[in-house]
This record gives sequence, C-alpha cells and structure tokens, in this order.
Amino acid sequence: MTTLQIRIDEKTKRKAKKTLEALGLDISSGIKLFLEQVINTQSIPFVPTTTAGLKLRRGEEYLKELPTIKKNGKQFSSVEAMFEDILK
Repeated sequence: MTTLQIRIDEKTKRKAKKTLEALGLDISSGIKLFLEQVINTQSIPFVPTTTAGLKLRRGEEYLKELPTIKKNGKQFSSVEAMFEDILK
C-alpha cells in the first residue's frame, strides 16, 4: 500500500464527501473507485462538461466566440421570440 496526498479546496471536499456518503462511500473509497476506472477504461471515466452541459473542449470554443456573437448576433427576450424569428 502507498499514500496519495492531494490538495483541494474545502468547499469541493465538503460537497464531494456529502455526495459520496450518500452513495455509501467515503472520500478514500471514491478516489480508489475513480482510479480503478481510469485503469479499466484507460481514460478519464466520464465526459468533462461545463455547467451548461457542453463538452469541455466545445464549451471553450463557444466561450471564445461569445464576444463576436454578442456584437453581431441577434438577442431575444424569450425562447418563443427566438422561434418566432426563426420560423418567419
């Protein structure tokens, strides 16, 4: 056996602990499970996404485009107004 030490902010640790405990795991078991999945899948065992649900790589691309979109794009007060414009 060996020891793994990580540094993480208190808020992230607290939220992760709460979620893992709800699943019947402690933080150490959650990290072990994650690392086993890394080995089993030979990858990160999830798709990193932004809070908007975009895959991280595409999300970064979209964020880079925002200034141009805000300058040149249309803005709508509601989804209904957007669809009305699209369907004209």
